Amino acid sequence: MGGRLGPLYAGIDWSENLNDLSVIDQRGQVIATARVAETPDGVREILKTLSGLKSSHQHSRRRVPIAIETEHGLLVAALRQAGQPVVVVPPLVVAAYRGRAGAAKSKSDKADAALLADILRTDGHNHRPLPQNSDLAYAIRSLARAQVKANRTRQFHLLRLRSQLRLVHPAALAAWGHLPGGIARGEAREVIAAAPTSRSAARLSKRRLYDLLAAGGRTRNLDDHAARLFTEFRLPVLKQSLLLEEAMGEDVRVSVSLLNAATDHAEHLAGLAVQAFDRHPQADIYRSFPGVGRLTGPRLLAELGDAPDRFATARGLRGYAGASPLTWTSSSSRLVFHRRRGANSHLKSAGHHWAFSAIGRSPGARDHYDRRRAAGDRHTAALRHTFGRLLTCLHHCLAKNEHYREDAAWPHSAGD
Repeated sequence: MGGRLGPLYAGIDWSENLNDLSVIDQRGQVIATARVAETPDGVREILKTLSGLKSSHQHSRRRVPIAIETEHGLLVAALRQAGQPVVVVPPLVVAAYRGRAGAAKSKSDKADAALLADILRTDGHNHRPLPQNSDLAYAIRSLARAQVKANRTRQFHLLRLRSQLRLVHPAALAAWGHLPGGIARGEAREVIAAAPTSRSAARLSKRRLYDLLAAGGRTRNLDDHAARLFTEFRLPVLKQSLLLEEAMGEDVRVSVSLLNAATDHAEHLAGLAVQAFDRHPQADIYRSFPGVGRLTGPRLLAELGDAPDRFATARGLRGYAGASPLTWTSSSSRLVFHRRRGANSHLKSAGHHWAFSAIGRSPGARDHYDRRRAAGDRHTAALRHTFGRLLTCLHHCLAKNEHYREDAAWPHSAGD
């Protein structure tokens, strides 16, 4: 193994137990293999294998890219911390390459590791290493995504509670249905937990309702709301049999408890994400944009990262976010798709909320949205196009380290 080998490429077939490593040369010949565990010793063995491939003083293991099918996991984190370039090749892409060497699409861990390395050898220019984001950016991404998951869990328990109350305590749905948040309000959860059925709610006194509302966080008009609930809970409603209602009431209490926990987790994670975002040097640029609220900024930075060379053009950023269409042309047919399978779904969702908020705060964004609607776009399409324009502005501001300016972002709106 001398300097004649030229460039080297590595692939790791990842699994929960053992990971197969294959290294190939520029001719596609496998020159080294290893099977390691996801442990410190396993990482050291990978780095040792890469370091010992050449005797030339010009060789460096850090010049050997490693292809793997996931960007998560402790193994990837350890390789990144060691300064090793890691290239993520999605499993669907690997599956498309699998039949290239022969008609039989056989699969084995060792063969997949070599296949991943060969993808870098032949088509490495189409795959980029993981971006060199800062640790703070990765921390914000972890917290922001965890908060989104907690919020979805909260929504699941809220819908489940609503379905249960329809069967055992319909008055509770009507009691808070006209207020923001409905039964998700702290006061509603407090009262429902104390009286989860129609019969138990009808037995609550005004004083007890007053105390429950106060414990749930209500501070204004306590007497009026207690009196209103006292009256509404005593109106005639359909009821389950006594034994069945009591059993279903216990299930309601469990749902309220789970909803409380999910709400607390979502709020706690939101606070941590905002605190981490506030420490980031680009936070002020994000917050200068219209519609970027308390959580929108952290969610955007979480998915965009802070690697300065990640997105060379605004067009690439829009494609990554699913904010630009994908054109399929063949012969005389031409189709335009707006659902990009390769888009970042987290960023796409955050962008929808961002654009919706921006059209209420930015005259230029509102004018652009109205123009798209007048041109025939539906609401979602107009929001997506507005999101794309906002991303273009954000790409410029981050590259130039400038804050958002309404007149520069929408130069033609004021004169129309």
